[in-house]
Amino acid sequence: MQTNRPLVEVVRLGLVSYQEGLRLQQVFVNRHRSGPAHALLLCQHTPVYTTGIRHKPYPGPLLEKLCLLGADVHRTNRGGLITFHGPGQLVCYPVLNLGSFRKSVRWYVGQLEKTVITLCSRLGVEAATSPHTGVWVGDNKICAIGIHCGRYITSHGLALNCNTDLSWFSHIVPCGIEGKGVTSLSRELQRDVSVEETIPHLLDAFAEHFLCQLTEGERPEQNSGVSST
Repeated sequence: MQTNRPLVEVVRLGLVSYQEGLRLQQVFVNRHRSGPAHALLLCQHTPVYTTGIRHKPYPGPLLEKLCLLGADVHRTNRGGLITFHGPGQLVCYPVLNLGSFRKSVRWYVGQLEKTVITLCSRLGVEAATSPHTGVWVGDNKICAIGIHCGRYITSHGLALNCNTDLSWFSHIVPCGIEGKGVTSLSRELQRDVSVEETIPHLLDAFAEHFLCQLTEGERPEQNSGVSST
């Protein structure tokens, strides 16, 4: 066993609200104050539209309309613009100290993209990067990436459409990119591809591209949000 590789704890959160996901990320960010405590948080979210950092706020009527659809709306401190998270989407929040890997945010985002491209390839989907952040199949985004990095500690991450209900995206311009669409593993493969089927491929690809060891961890005690399923 190569013991010189960073050890990353895989924590399976199940189905949680976006707010609970933020709380749990902060729990793991705080652990880095005592030394490297790398974690990979895996979850699905109840329906939510999230807005990233931008110079002008989104218009109130748009946000009110989205709430009427039955989804929550949250402003976040991640990069990127507006997107959707919901059941059938594999959300991965790496909470890493890049000092144990490479102190480069550009490198980090690139490795996330490579991880997803490798995952898609193993399932038989040809995906690629584009001038826009994220991973694409042609002109359709299959995986959104939006990260935050403070003092080289990462949070937020990626959201890969597995068997997501893509109709939620029709109410927004995903990530603010006009003229582009969204897709999912299920749509591309013309069969149901669940989050559960996808996770092992994600973990294998992540370990490969981040040159790390993965170990199963436990979810911290929960005090809010939707219970794990």
